[in-house]
Amino acid sequence: MTEERIARINELAKKSREVGLTDAEKAEQAALRAEYIRGYTQNLRAQLDNTYIVDEQGNKQKLKKKKN
Repeated sequence: MTEERIARINELAKKSREVGLTDAEKAEQAALRAEYIRGYTQNLRAQLDNTYIVDEQGNKQKLKKKKN
């Protein structure tokens, strides 16, 4: 996500607190927030996919997904 999009999210949040948003602005805000969350989640998953745990013997083990 670009700095301009993050700035727009912050701008809409400030306007929402001060004045209120039109329906078009609310839709834009929701879309931008969804994009931000999607990007954040993808980055976190990529980081966790490249994380290893080292035990006492020095063996590396990749993190496993938790089963429900």
